[in-house]
Amino acid sequence: MKFTSSEQLKEYREKAQKVISDNAENEIRIIVGMGTCGIAAGARDVMDTILEEVENRNLQVNVIQTGCIGMCEQEPLVDVQRPGEDRITYVKVTPSDASRIIVDHVMHGDIVADKVIARFEQI
Repeated sequence: MKFTSSEQLKEYREKAQKVISDNAENEIRIIVGMGTCGIAAGARDVMDTILEEVENRNLQVNVIQTGCIGMCEQEPLVDVQRPGEDRITYVKVTPSDASRIIVDHVMHGDIVADKVIARFEQI
């Protein structure tokens, strides 16, 4: 696609951002803290478990990595964002916790309360 003006490029960018935004609003997102602090605390095993659970259960989920968010003592961190619901942050997640989070929260909408540190309200 060739653009002949900056206005065409701007319109194209706005349309693309809307498509991306619309897709993000309709999918479940799982965000795993994979900074060095997270990896040292076991985030790699947690990520592996999440990816295995998602694949084995054939779930339509977007699994994303992020870096350190400054809560190193609470790692491994996992956030779950279901469409139209608050974003939930889980702390000190083990591989077995990750399996519980997939089944209880991702699949059935039941928050795993004993691992929650934060809830970010949908705006």
